[in-house]
Amino acid sequence: MTENSQQRPDSGPNSHPELPTQYAPADVEGQLYERWVERGYFEADENSGKEPYTIVIPPPNVTGSLHLGHAFEHTIIDALTRRKRMQGYETLWQPGMDHAGIATQNVVERELAKEGVSRHDLGREAFVERVWQWKAGSGGQISGQMRRLGDGVAWNRERFTMDEGLSKAVQTIFKKLYDDELIYRAERIINWCPRCLTAISDIEVEYQDDDGELVSIRYGEGDESIVVATTRAETMLGDTAVAVHPDDERYRHLIGTEIELPLTGRRIPVVADEHVDPEFGTGAVKVTPAHDPNDFEIGQRHGLPSLTVMDEHAVITAHGPFQGLDRLEARSAIVGALRADGRIVAEKRPYVHSVGHCSRCKTTIEPRLSMQWWVKVGPLAKAAGDAVRDGRVKIHPEDMAKRYFDWVDNLHDWCISRQLWWGHRIPVWYGPNGEVVCVGPDERPPSGEGWHQDSDVLDTWFSSGLWPFSTLGWPEDTGSLRKFYPNSVLVTGYDILFFWVARMMMFGLYAMDGTPPFHTIALHGMVRDQLGKKMSKSFGNAVNPLDWMDQYGSDAVRFTLARGANPGVDVPIGEDWVQASRNFANKIWNATRFALMNGATVEGELPAAERLSAADRWILSRLNTVVAEVDAYYEDYQFAKLSDVLYHFAWDEVFDWYVELSKTTFARGGEAADASRRVLGEVLDVMLRLLHPVVPFVTEKLWTALTGRESVVIADWPRDSGFRDAAAEQEITTLQQVVTEVRRFRADQGLQPGQKVPARLDLSGTPLAAHEDAMRSLLRLQPAGEGFTATASLPVAGATVALDLSGAIDVEAERKRLAKDLAAAEKDKAQTTAKLNNEAFLAKAPDHVVEKIRQRQTTADADIARITAQLAALPQG
Repeated sequence: MTENSQQRPDSGPNSHPELPTQYAPADVEGQLYERWVERGYFEADENSGKEPYTIVIPPPNVTGSLHLGHAFEHTIIDALTRRKRMQGYETLWQPGMDHAGIATQNVVERELAKEGVSRHDLGREAFVERVWQWKAGSGGQISGQMRRLGDGVAWNRERFTMDEGLSKAVQTIFKKLYDDELIYRAERIINWCPRCLTAISDIEVEYQDDDGELVSIRYGEGDESIVVATTRAETMLGDTAVAVHPDDERYRHLIGTEIELPLTGRRIPVVADEHVDPEFGTGAVKVTPAHDPNDFEIGQRHGLPSLTVMDEHAVITAHGPFQGLDRLEARSAIVGALRADGRIVAEKRPYVHSVGHCSRCKTTIEPRLSMQWWVKVGPLAKAAGDAVRDGRVKIHPEDMAKRYFDWVDNLHDWCISRQLWWGHRIPVWYGPNGEVVCVGPDERPPSGEGWHQDSDVLDTWFSSGLWPFSTLGWPEDTGSLRKFYPNSVLVTGYDILFFWVARMMMFGLYAMDGTPPFHTIALHGMVRDQLGKKMSKSFGNAVNPLDWMDQYGSDAVRFTLARGANPGVDVPIGEDWVQASRNFANKIWNATRFALMNGATVEGELPAAERLSAADRWILSRLNTVVAEVDAYYEDYQFAKLSDVLYHFAWDEVFDWYVELSKTTFARGGEAADASRRVLGEVLDVMLRLLHPVVPFVTEKLWTALTGRESVVIADWPRDSGFRDAAAEQEITTLQQVVTEVRRFRADQGLQPGQKVPARLDLSGTPLAAHEDAMRSLLRLQPAGEGFTATASLPVAGATVALDLSGAIDVEAERKRLAKDLAAAEKDKAQTTAKLNNEAFLAKAPDHVVEKIRQRQTTADADIARITAQLAALPQG
């Protein structure tokens, strides 16, 4: 399984640099990463003949810093790309950052506020220049943090969504969509932030339960009155109708009539609309088309006017006593006026309901009618759905596909304009006589008196939707585009399946002649705390991964995250788990150091099977099985399972058993020891290569020390040689059974782990005779000298281990303890047997309850057998 023949430039093949006694990640990680970058291991060659493997980084915000979600996602992507690189693919992990329109503008505006100026004082051009200065000086700190984590990205290809090439791509696709009548300008309801003064996307709205009030208001008089309920009483100033269900008998006589809208003197119609749920509340709803998305749709269906009663700051503009009040001030004042007028039928407060907030500034979102630019998503969304339905794109795990279809099959037109200064400015010019001209990247914009460019910029998701192909040079026909598009896989969180993923699918299929942007969409969950709670600064459970990296090393953080990565499932993580991963890294270090000190080698061919001991053949057989299992799990994106397989193989089999068995062989010397040194070298070589994609730093340091070769980053990925030895596996399994049972007996008798006792081993009839020395070493058993008297005899797997425990334990106290344990086990056996023999119980009890009782009975049987054997083995007195 060792195919790679690379040589390290600074040492020969037999040179094993001495490893420090302890692993110190801080002394290793930084210098190793810089060496990898300097040697160009992560760069991608578009001219190579290798098969490409491409993944784009979900571009982090330029304002961002590394959080556990980033660390989790990057660990998965890095593991995939490192493995593919070792498998011989031309691997490109495309890095870059998003300009993050609102977030970045807010950061720079806050800096300006400290200087006592606003962006309006600077003007647009100077403000944008100030943002670029901020980016050059302070933006992109996450790039350095990605290096800390070990991200193997192609830094020489790093892109930014506002750089020249990507800006050209944005302008190109806008012009193409516009010419194809898939972009239009219209007045619609949008999410509006009164603080940021811009429309924001659905993903930038955070919903939380707020304490509000539910007020029931009577419109009209007498038999012609209708009661409506609202949590936003201030919007009633913009009501233009009341809607009821057409089949609601309570209001059928009012449909088509008009009733008086309180406080305004206006009369508004009662309309029938099937959108209204007659079972909810009073079965009647107020209709405010300019301030509610559902009401806007009702208004469109019934030709209702849309009255805007708030400005962009959420201040009331409607004429009357409430004009000039903030929306919350107006809400209280309007409820007071309605109460004084006898119009309040009921009030409920606090009324807890879900309210949208701006994710950037936490201001309550205001639905608002506004003139904006829109993408007509119908044909684009259909193409995005079809690409998954016909198998060109696979969603993993498969059960997430339904959520994808639920979204793309019901997608509304997309508002792409933002009232910001930082971002890709909409390439549309307006003339003095109402002319509208969309300008492509190679076209000269119109000029002259009265011509001006649209002041809005594009939604950040518009440019990030082009990411899989704009980063490769599109719209130019580049070698990189031909080599690396489409992406092999997209790794991202299920939380942005609807926003980023759907947009990339729509734009990729549209711009690249029906070729989807990736073959597979691999969705992962969110990182949560160890109790499963969402991580948040407000909850006090947010963790800076850099702190854990400083304390435990980057490998420990990565391995912890990978061990929790089940496809599409949220990932709990706690500091004690990171500590356990640090201990695993230390264990790998110590085992490899032991191997080097004892002459483990990767040089030369493996000895023929007939020259190997059973332990050698067992570990090689198990090694090949693990290679096959890890490969299968990688192909299924089962990072938790592959990490668990590697953890238990390394710790439970290699370190706890094979290394311990090797100690006896090495002490004996001779050809057997030489063979085991070669086998131990082989096992560590392959194991370190298997572990490398997940824990790159410690494996690099150990693998180069072990092999004398240049770098594990460019080593060959291990292959299953097909070698299996069932007989050797059974032999070592038998040895493990005997050793484990005797160890359990020793512990049950209260013997200390290092306490030696005389013993006689009868291994006749078993394949264990060759292992007696190793078994004695593992079990701390002295030879049975003259006068040996067996006070306990343990029959296990055909072998018998006789021990002289005289003087080592208090036999009578031990017999009493075991008798008490036996009585408890027999009682549990009786209780479970009675229940399982009760037909009435079996007929009524749920399956999982019955199964749990069966498991208790099985455990009781095993305990009775074990304790009975221990009692029989005690010295008779």
